[in-house]
Amino acid sequence: MFTTSFLARLLVEKYVLGRPLERIVAALKNDGFNVAKGTLVGSLKALSILLAPLNEAICAKNREAAHLHIDETSWNVFETAEDKVNNRWWLWTFVADNTVVFIIDQTRSTKVVSNHLGIDINSNSLEIGSHFLISSDFYSVYQSLNTLDGVDALWCWVHIRRYFIRAGDAHKELHSWSRTWTKRIGALYVAHRALSVSTPGSTDYIRAEVEFSEALDAIDTARKIEAIDNTLHPGAAKVLATLDNEWEGLSRHKDFLELPLDNNAAERALRNPVVMRKNCYGSGSVWAAELASRIWTITATAQLIGINPLTYLIAYLDACATAGGKPPSEMVLETFLPWLASETNLTIWKNEREQDP
Repeated sequence: MFTTSFLARLLVEKYVLGRPLERIVAALKNDGFNVAKGTLVGSLKALSILLAPLNEAICAKNREAAHLHIDETSWNVFETAEDKVNNRWWLWTFVADNTVVFIIDQTRSTKVVSNHLGIDINSNSLEIGSHFLISSDFYSVYQSLNTLDGVDALWCWVHIRRYFIRAGDAHKELHSWSRTWTKRIGALYVAHRALSVSTPGSTDYIRAEVEFSEALDAIDTARKIEAIDNTLHPGAAKVLATLDNEWEGLSRHKDFLELPLDNNAAERALRNPVVMRKNCYGSGSVWAAELASRIWTITATAQLIGINPLTYLIAYLDACATAGGKPPSEMVLETFLPWLASETNLTIWKNEREQDP
């Protein structure tokens, strides 16, 4: 019933811009096009099948990454599922340097991460010779990953910084203490920023390395001194206990200076779905949740490398139309993988699509 351009725009309107179907239907009606919501729902369900191979290819590439930012947030699925007593599911994101993957699952457990990455959490280590880095907060799932030989966790400095800020906000007497600690963490970020804009081996880079080491040592010294202060406020002591427990993962950044100090990449990736969650409350069915994760995987990966998601989706759906309304062949599919695509296609997809007359 619809053109590929219309269907691609429908996906972008709903999943990238976060507009509920009711509003899309109303907007189309204002333009003189009357279409039932159920008709659009049927189209979306059919599109999920077409998008599945592209989603799987991106997931496979994501699993190959040596470093991933990982985070999760709640997501409602309003369909009764076996062994699920409520509608609270979880939206996970895995961000690499060239792909972004979203998974909506019933649980917030370790099995979601192990299934995606193909890691046996019950083993003591990865395969011999394998090494994997994760950037995350301190949630128990990531703590479990960190216990495996071959996995190193880089805990998020922004996350620990929030603990200090919240303590200062909750207790007036800790305002000055909180500011002092955020300044120490700020100095760490300043030095890390200097490293990122300097050429390795240059005088500026060496100076920034020294400054980073000094900033980290200052934090280490301060936490040890305050840890033995019996007069410390309970709120401050609680934050410092967390800092002490997670120090190994926080200080590990000194060995991987080329990587971010925080997990902001994953948190930013979740912002768009969170906007849709506020507008739509979640997904009405399991298939709708699956479609949401697929389209976010595809559009977020496209946006990560500067591809216009609308232009990209139109081109992909055109290929599906050419294949007779089915997913393209494996050979054609490879031409849509950003890491294998030709420079010509990348240039086309990165350009803004001309406005329809």
